[in-house]
Amino acid sequence: MRLNADGLRERIAPLFQENFQRFGELGAALSIWQNGEPVLDLHGGFRDTKGEQPWKEDTIVLVWSATKGIGSACLLHALQENKIKIDRHVSEFWPEFGQSGKTDVNIAQLVSHSAGLCALDEKVDVTEYDAVIRALEKQTPLWRPGSAHGYHARTFGFLIDELVRRVAGTSISKYWRTIFAEPLSLGFWIGLPEELDSRCATIYAARTGVPPEPENCPSGSDFYRDLVTPGTLQRRTFTSPYGLNAVSAMNKLENRAREFVSFGGIGSASALAKFYAMLANGGEINGRKFFTSDTLKLMTTIISDGLDRVFEVPTAFSAGLMKDATKAERKLFGPSTNAFGHPGAGGSHAFADPENRIGFSYVMNQMEQSVLPNEKSLRLVDAIYAEGRASIIHP
Repeated sequence: MRLNADGLRERIAPLFQENFQRFGELGAALSIWQNGEPVLDLHGGFRDTKGEQPWKEDTIVLVWSATKGIGSACLLHALQENKIKIDRHVSEFWPEFGQSGKTDVNIAQLVSHSAGLCALDEKVDVTEYDAVIRALEKQTPLWRPGSAHGYHARTFGFLIDELVRRVAGTSISKYWRTIFAEPLSLGFWIGLPEELDSRCATIYAARTGVPPEPENCPSGSDFYRDLVTPGTLQRRTFTSPYGLNAVSAMNKLENRAREFVSFGGIGSASALAKFYAMLANGGEINGRKFFTSDTLKLMTTIISDGLDRVFEVPTAFSAGLMKDATKAERKLFGPSTNAFGHPGAGGSHAFADPENRIGFSYVMNQMEQSVLPNEKSLRLVDAIYAEGRASIIHP
């Protein structure tokens, strides 16, 4: 399908506005690209609850776990450049990782949330990188690696960051800026420079008393109940490493500056969409090719699929990117089975659709009670493809 800019705006803009008027959005931005070119960019609302700071074209915002998609792409690029296959053992490159029964854990298991390292037995602070890495090295897997999968909410970023450091000799934050962000002029950072802090929207926790959306949770899912129950796998996963559990803590300058690959990325909708547009466009943009077809296949090919031990609903992952699970009740990434991306808690969402060469991103600062994409972004995703479906039904 070929997107028509005017037709797309006609379908999307009213829904985007409705997010503010009906669904309580505070500030937000949307970006849609196709064939490596921007098709539609929208922004609106405010960076603050007082309504004193309008959301501008260059406004940036925390996107939580949407950072994982960026980090995973950096790891895959580092592996590509060093000719490392994902069936290799992690301990070949990171020997200390092989402790406590992890010698045979391979990279594919690590990046598909299948390694059983979603929670730590040792209590370590999320701001102490070295201590977290030592704890991960000593950690015994919580299930037999490869036998199941469960979302590694916090530990994932540390695992892939350390692997990139071992393979490429630099952190994911620096790798991202050097290889992708600076050459492509992408306004996205994992560790925000102090001079950019004034452009950053304040992030707000979900309003109390608003029940979580069912998103793609089957009826009877206990995830949200388990998330607030001490001792559960869900609670342990989202609180280890411990610290910075209050949303407001991520508005502090010193925390925005930290290189949290799991949840610390800050940037614009257009930067995220442009990056995913490059991935959707055969790994190429502006005449420059970043990824081989083999690496892109790692992004589109599902490694883990089925009931997620942490989310307690079906999820699927390729090599670090999220996919629509085979038995998902609601598609998150549009109609194409090749699509992949990564959402962020509260409502941010970004993905690539290689079949239609589309890159999409939605970012906002008023979080919802959801850890997977909610209707604010999913209605917009559906609307992108409405024209294509209509043309098939009515030639």
